[in-house]
Amino acid sequence: MDEQRLIERARAGDARAFNQLVVTFQGLAYNVAYRVLGDEDAAADATQEAFLHAFKALKGYRGGAFRAWLLRIVTNACYDQLRARQRRPTTSLENLLPDPDLPEPPPVFSDDGEGPEDYALRQELARCIDTGLQTLPADQRIVLVLADMQGLSYEEIAAATDAALGTVKSRLNRARARLRDYLLAQEELLPAKYRLRDA
Repeated sequence: MDEQRLIERARAGDARAFNQLVVTFQGLAYNVAYRVLGDEDAAADATQEAFLHAFKALKGYRGGAFRAWLLRIVTNACYDQLRARQRRPTTSLENLLPDPDLPEPPPVFSDDGEGPEDYALRQELARCIDTGLQTLPADQRIVLVLADMQGLSYEEIAAATDAALGTVKSRLNRARARLRDYLLAQEELLPAKYRLRDA
């Protein structure tokens, strides 16, 4: 069944149709939340809250890009999580260490032809980028994730973040510049093949 038909049926109260929309978009929603929040549990909570809110607000959906509408709800749930963190900061050094009892989650994207060294380098770079993402202000982090990791257009990002098109472009430029500067400052942590070299 196509997306528009599912949306129409879900708006009419069909829970199965809404569940199918959840199945279709849960990976996208969680990925955005995880990249913005940097924490699996917080991302899962934000994703769940977003889908609950979306279910309640579906009757008010007025058409347009459903993905952008849903991501607006997801980003608002992320903002709620970030505000809650600021009110009750709870950073522990133990939380920064990987849990040796938990298996490393499999990568979202993998290349079957990739060798162990290339895989390790890619994972190292991904960790460095994820750490850099967390240094960005939330509004910049969100537009960077939506544009560069999820491939949304400027217009879709504007709809998802309820921001003007010019604001989206400005935030994205600042986010890219800050992330680049962060990565340059952390050059020793980057795998050698990703470091800038003098010409």
